[in-house]
Amino acid sequence: MFKKLLAFVATMYVAMAFAAVDVNTATSAELDSIKGIGPVKSALIMSERKKAPFKDWNDFVTRVKGVGTDSAVKFSAEGMTVNGTSYRASGRTDAKTGKPVTEKAKDAAVATKDAVKETAKDVKTAVTPKSETKTEVKAEVKAGAKTEPAKK
Repeated sequence: MFKKLLAFVATMYVAMAFAAVDVNTATSAELDSIKGIGPVKSALIMSERKKAPFKDWNDFVTRVKGVGTDSAVKFSAEGMTVNGTSYRASGRTDAKTGKPVTEKAKDAAVATKDAVKETAKDVKTAVTPKSETKTEVKAEVKAGAKTEPAKK
């Protein structure tokens, strides 16, 4: 009998640990129970919630400083919800790739950054041929015309 009671209590504890914690209705203690949320972050969430309830995950990520999409994924995995929805369920997805729109934006930013780096490399190569030294380039800039590289 004691073993059954102990098993029941353990089962209930596990169920409560994985129960969904809605950010709009949770107490500070419930928010603190989410891994990655401490007293400071829960106080910040509570103060933002007093202004207005969170509409969705994007609203939550935008309004709570220090919470990004990576944190939102972790909080959702720990059982936190916004209006009863988990992070992946609430995000819009791109029809072609199936990725969340936020991931698509990150991919576009990385692609743009890479393109800018490549353009900068091309411009640097066009302006400064490898055969010229820094001194020769400075002289060229001062003279305003292309000079022949010094023969070695």
